[in-house]
Amino acid sequence: MTAAPRFDHYDWSGGREAMLRFGPEAGPVVVLALPLFEEANRTRAFGCAVLRALAVHGIGGVLPDLPGQGDSLIPLETLSLLNIQEGYEYVVSPFFERGRPAYGVGIRSGALLDSLGLLHGRWYLTPQGGPDLLRELRRIRHASVEQKLSDLWYFDPHLPEDVEDRPVELAGNLVSTALLTDLTVKEPWAAENGGPLRVVRLIGDTNAADRHLPGSALWRRTEPGCDTDLAQALAADIAAWIARCEG
Repeated sequence: MTAAPRFDHYDWSGGREAMLRFGPEAGPVVVLALPLFEEANRTRAFGCAVLRALAVHGIGGVLPDLPGQGDSLIPLETLSLLNIQEGYEYVVSPFFERGRPAYGVGIRSGALLDSLGLLHGRWYLTPQGGPDLLRELRRIRHASVEQKLSDLWYFDPHLPEDVEDRPVELAGNLVSTALLTDLTVKEPWAAENGGPLRVVRLIGDTNAADRHLPGSALWRRTEPGCDTDLAQALAADIAAWIARCEG
């Protein structure tokens, strides 16, 4: 089975976005959601390595540029989290309509993006909740402005009530206040919501998980990178999990 990616696209209510396809065109397919904001740039090569390894296992995969992410032409500052989730829904829907089982794989805050997807199951690597991500963004903002920030630090208190809130610059990204507000309450899919769910974390992460594996926290690096051994181990875990789900 070739592991080379193929260029494709998907349409959603906001236009047309690019995506990469890997592996066979039949059977189970993995839809990969990378982390939001700058972490996606540091994990994209790694995500592709996982999907290439899954293709060798005979499992198809897609890596979409979700609205406002990757090479999307939609400005991130115009979007809410719901808009990005809607894009994910449009990626998954054609698989559902054709009866092809789709499984969501989310890395870090990518686990926040699949709520609207009609998925057969969800598999997460170190899933990150919205409030935790918001705390990280607050630290980034604090470092850039060097001043104390309130709990609602992303709103400008000096704007008149009838003036639209300005987007906030965070690590080179302009982010809407609507999206940041969404993060205050958004958590990854939970087992009680239904459907198969598996969580994998790295050794040293003390949070609950179905499995802990050795590997590099690429999202903590200052430059993009890849951990090939970890990508192979994760692909094997995902393939075995999908086989169990397919029963």
